[in-house]
Amino acid sequence: MSDAATDPDRARLLAEVAALPGLPGVYRYFDAQGGVLYVGKARDLKRRVASYFQKDHGGTRIGHMVGRIVRLETTVVRSEAEALLLENNLIKTLNPKFNILFRDDKSYPYLKITGTGDASASQQFPRVAYYRGAVDRKHRYFGPYPSAGAVKQAILLIQKVFRLRTCEDTVFNHRSRPCLLYQIERCSGPCVNFIGRDDYARDVRDAERFLLGDAQQVIDELQAQMMAHADALEFERAAELRNRIGALANVLHQQSVDASSLSTGEKDVDILAVKVAGGRACVNLAMVRGSRHLGDRAHFPAHVDDGAALSAAEADERAEAPSAEVAVLEAFIAQHYIGQAVPPLLVLSHAVDAALIEALSAAAEVRVRTLHQPREQRRIWLDMAIKGAELALVRLLAEEGSQRERTSALIEALDLDVADPDSLRIECFDISHTAGEATQASCVVYEDHQMQGDQYRRFNIDGITPGDDYAAMRQVLSRRYARLAEAARLGAAAGAAVGAELEPLPESVAAADTETDAKAPPARKKPARQARLPDLVLVDGGRGQVSMAREVFSELGLALSLIVGVEKGEGRKVGLEELVFADGRAKVYLGHDAAALMLVAQIRDEAHRFAITGMRARRASVRTGASRLEDIPGVGPKKRARLLQRFGGVRGVGNAGVEDLASVDGISKELAEEIYRALH
Repeated sequence: MSDAATDPDRARLLAEVAALPGLPGVYRYFDAQGGVLYVGKARDLKRRVASYFQKDHGGTRIGHMVGRIVRLETTVVRSEAEALLLENNLIKTLNPKFNILFRDDKSYPYLKITGTGDASASQQFPRVAYYRGAVDRKHRYFGPYPSAGAVKQAILLIQKVFRLRTCEDTVFNHRSRPCLLYQIERCSGPCVNFIGRDDYARDVRDAERFLLGDAQQVIDELQAQMMAHADALEFERAAELRNRIGALANVLHQQSVDASSLSTGEKDVDILAVKVAGGRACVNLAMVRGSRHLGDRAHFPAHVDDGAALSAAEADERAEAPSAEVAVLEAFIAQHYIGQAVPPLLVLSHAVDAALIEALSAAAEVRVRTLHQPREQRRIWLDMAIKGAELALVRLLAEEGSQRERTSALIEALDLDVADPDSLRIECFDISHTAGEATQASCVVYEDHQMQGDQYRRFNIDGITPGDDYAAMRQVLSRRYARLAEAARLGAAAGAAVGAELEPLPESVAAADTETDAKAPPARKKPARQARLPDLVLVDGGRGQVSMAREVFSELGLALSLIVGVEKGEGRKVGLEELVFADGRAKVYLGHDAAALMLVAQIRDEAHRFAITGMRARRASVRTGASRLEDIPGVGPKKRARLLQRFGGVRGVGNAGVEDLASVDGISKELAEEIYRALH
């Protein structure tokens, strides 16, 4: 079916537009297949929507979209703030084809200091920890931070200066002697009462004040304590405080922050810089928390040209049409801050619509100010963010250019029947296990010149002889392609194009086959598409794995030319891999520096990484179960109970060393070593 709207569709649309109210709301455009083309908001729905159909947009991007509209939906709201919320929730949910889209990444990490909600020993001595997820009122959270590394740096500093504990409660509650962190002066030893509750609470308060930006006050108080200890001739204690002061002063110097230039309410600031070039855009977000610059993170949206053109067309309610940079920045602000905390000050590289900030403030229930021509310290921060955006965009364009070259080189080297390199789809499989235990297969997807992390799949392999990689490969290929092959046959019989949407997997299979990877590389979100057979299927292995793949494809009636094995070269050295074909062609060596081989190696390595991380997670879930203790010879019910009681559970037993295990009554050194080996 054509995407273009027919005359009856257009007449119906115009009638619907004429009946729209002049109220604030959100509108959605749909094409003939039901796909969402665009989501927008308006102060006046009737005027905004009518503007799309009353003008001749010609062959522009807007005209291309308008020509495909066959249906519209609208929702009336009470205010522009509500429209902002609804618009961006719909953008994230519907993934429209013509909106500027940012990856929905709300997984920013926090630094957490546990609460003191009960009288247990562990809660009387709060711990500092890395945290990612929804916050609550039981604990104190600081951040968000732009990266995990930034959180870990802050934790390391708190360990060094304030010496707060980081151990889990199960470990803390069962210590009889201090750990290595105490020995290297990164913990004050509260687990063995080497510090009193009041002194530890003071250190916790100092750490919290430092994280909130009151570093100078903390330093002043530490200096006063140091002088008091020196006057009392307690020179070791004074020297310890001197070292703490030096560490804090060094951090403040490295951050290059002039806290005196900031008002009390503006110690939490986000700096946003945007750069557009080569049809791509980058928004660099730098975070300042407690007057400390924590680092930055680059964000790359999709549909930049389409979204910018539509934003310019919607300038009827503004003094002038926004530039592409402003359109991208406004899209990021709206999509990023909806549903999460907003700092009171945003320093921007470009001025944005005041109505957007007003709506954001109303939605967040926080007064948000913006500043796009800052001075002093904020100018330094903004210049850093702008430079970061420029460098990140240059790097992205270079990488995408390199990937396009690699894709084209592979198509040419393998003589693939692919007219458009942008459409090349490669799926790669790998098998991972430990001596037959916890066998998993991975399937990674390469398309549009990049790894598509949201399409990765893992398959739990069961019902085979442990360690039989060939049987594992047969199972995963059958499960992956049986439905697609059947859909292809039905489509061919009906005279339709090959390819159909995958049916839902059975519940027994779906749980194992639909796990995505939190560490998979971020992929630009795309509109939902029909699943199709790949243009190339890579298997990590030589003739044996290729022969197994050939059998599966022959049974399914699929072309054998799709299958290519990646065989290790002489000495299993990187760069000497050879390609093995299932259709009888001779092996091919592309050359260690060939662009095509670099792409094959990249995809193969990603499949291996994805498989082994899944296997390790599955193995760990098995090995840390209580049944694992029961399977260890010599560990009966009594010894198992002593272990669990001593270490607070199976996880604590798994974290214990050989010496700790041997300290449990009834556990010999030899048995402790056996337990340690079984759990690691």
